[in-house]
Amino acid sequence: MKNQLSDRINSLPVSATLAMAAKARELKAAGKDIISLSLGEPDFNTPDFIKEAAIQAVHDNYSSYSPVDGYADLKDAIITKFKRDNNLDYNPSQIVVSTGAKQSIANVAMVLLNPGDEVLLPAPYWVSYSAIATLGEATYKEIPSSIETDFKITPEQLEAAITPKTKMIFFNSPNNPSGSIYSEPEYRALAKVIEKYPNIYVLSDEIYEHISYGEPTFSFAAIESMYDRTITVNGVAKAFAMTGWRIGYIGAPDWIARACNKIQGQITSGANSIAQRATITALEAPVSKIQYMVDEFHKRRDMVLDLLSKIEGFKLNKPGGAFYIFPDVSFFFGKEIKGHKIENATDFSLFLLEEATVATVTGEAFGAPDCIRMSYAASEVQLREAITRIGKALA
Repeated sequence: MKNQLSDRINSLPVSATLAMAAKARELKAAGKDIISLSLGEPDFNTPDFIKEAAIQAVHDNYSSYSPVDGYADLKDAIITKFKRDNNLDYNPSQIVVSTGAKQSIANVAMVLLNPGDEVLLPAPYWVSYSAIATLGEATYKEIPSSIETDFKITPEQLEAAITPKTKMIFFNSPNNPSGSIYSEPEYRALAKVIEKYPNIYVLSDEIYEHISYGEPTFSFAAIESMYDRTITVNGVAKAFAMTGWRIGYIGAPDWIARACNKIQGQITSGANSIAQRATITALEAPVSKIQYMVDEFHKRRDMVLDLLSKIEGFKLNKPGGAFYIFPDVSFFFGKEIKGHKIENATDFSLFLLEEATVATVTGEAFGAPDCIRMSYAASEVQLREAITRIGKALA
C-alpha cells in the first residue's frame, strides 16, 4: 500500500526515459513493430580489447570484494586519464569509483545536501538530477534555456537564480538531452559568478566528453578558482559502450571524496571487480581506439538533422556532442492530428509512439517542455525508417 511507503520514495518520480523504454518494450511484446529512440545507450558492442581484459580478470581470479573506493591501479588509471584529457591533477584519495556515474552523482548529493538546501539545474538537464536532489532532501530550481540559445544559460541567468539557500549547481557538457557543449570561455564566465559565493559547489557531469564532433570539451574543475569546489563525474558507459558494466567515478576535493567513500561503504561497497579490471584497460587505451564509434555518431547526427529538416514543424539546432537530437516541437501544440489532441511535448511523444510506432522521450522530463529527445544511437536503417514513419504520421 502506497501510504505505508516512505515519503522519500513517494516523492520520487519514475525515470521518464526508463518509463518510455518500458512502454516501448510492452508494445513490442504485444506484436507492435516499435523503433525505440528513447534510451541513451550506444548500439555498439563493447570493444574486444576491453572484453579480453575482463576475461583475463576472471582467469586471474578477481572474485573477491574490491576496496570500497576502487582498486588502487584503477584509481591510478583514472588519475592519468584526468591529467591527459582534462588537465586535472588528482591524487588517489580524491578518486572514488562507483557502480555507474549515477551512483557517483547520488553519493555526492547525499554527502553535501541538507534539508532546505537548493540545487540549481540549468535546463535541459538529465532526468535523474532532479530526483537525486529530492532524494537528498533538497529543493531544485530550473534555469531555463531554449533552442535559440543553443540550450545554454547565461551568467546573468545564473546570478539571478542564486539565493542564500543555493548549495550546488549541476553542469553537464556535452549535454544530455540537448548535445550542447559549453566552451571554455562560457564556463569561465559562469565561474566568475560562482566565485562570489564561496558556499556553492559545482557537480560537473562529463560522461559524454569523448562524444563530440569537433568542438573541444572543457572541464569545469580546470578553472583554478573552481578546483576546490568542483566534483568531476565521469564513467565508461557512453564513450566505451559499457553501459551494463556499471562503472563511474569522481575526482573531488579530498573531504568530499572521503565522505562519498564512507556512504558507499554502507550502501553498495566496492563496484564490480571484473568491470573495474576492464575499465583500467579502457582508460589506459588511447582515445583513438574508440574514434570509430564517434565518427559513426557524427555521421548519424548529420543524417538525422537533414531528414528531420524536411518535416514541417521540427525546429532544430546542431548539437555539438552526445547522441541526441532535441527538437522544439511547439509548432504542433494546440493542433489535432489523426484524432490526437496535442497540447504539449508529452502528448506529441505519445502520438509518435502510437501513430508512428517510434519511441521518443518528452522534453518535460528534462525541464524543456517545448522539446522531445530522440536518440540516434540506433542503426542508420532504423533511423531512416523511424523518420519516414514520423513524416507519414504527420502528413
